[in-house]
Amino acid sequence: MADAVASQTIFDGERLAIMKFTNISDGTGEVAVTKVDVSALLPNLFGRPCVGVTIVNLHSMVSNMGVDLYWDATADVLITTIPQNTQYSMDLTCFGGFWNNAGAGKTGDVQFSTRNASAGNTYMITLEMVKSYAP
Repeated sequence: MADAVASQTIFDGERLAIMKFTNISDGTGEVAVTKVDVSALLPNLFGRPCVGVTIVNLHSMVSNMGVDLYWDATADVLITTIPQNTQYSMDLTCFGGFWNNAGAGKTGDVQFSTRNASAGNTYMITLEMVKSYAP
């Protein structure tokens, strides 16, 4: 079996994208699973594709497992860690948000990995992101 996961695009506009992710674990967990595929987000009004996002708000409820968020690259870069058994909101707008500081091979995508997942563990994470486009 595999974890029961779902990804939902709540809003995908010219400037913002809001997405919600859920997981009910069977104990398998997730390792570097792409959750935000920027190439799947809508292009801007000029037809330029989305090539990256900046995370400006993060809301989460995590039960009995941790979740690590990464920027996808040749060597993935940790964005943040959400500890087990937490419920909180992070407003990152005061400093501009978490922007992609990955180096070689960066794709702009966001990946999730779970830690210490056991059967019945869950998470719900919502990301509000500002989109950036190809020049």
